[in-house]
Amino acid sequence: MAPRVVKLRDKTESVADVELPNSQRKRAEAGRYLLQVDRQTKGSYETAESAEAAGLTIKTGHPVVQVSVYDSVECLNTLVELPAAG
Repeated sequence: MAPRVVKLRDKTESVADVELPNSQRKRAEAGRYLLQVDRQTKGSYETAESAEAAGLTIKTGHPVVQVSVYDSVECLNTLVELPAAG
């Protein structure tokens, strides 16, 4: 039988230094305003205007889905609606 090769961890590298990849369960959120489509978070933005602009783009392409902007500091949820025609 072939001898088994065991790789030892470097003593200078600690467990805290190893960066873990982002999983699907928890994503790193950078902005205060979260863009949600059908109650699923799709992105985060620093300003409410940029989040609403991105939400309006999604809403014009897919008018059936529910698009909202969630303010994580104030805990407010604002629906994005299409402008009235005419």
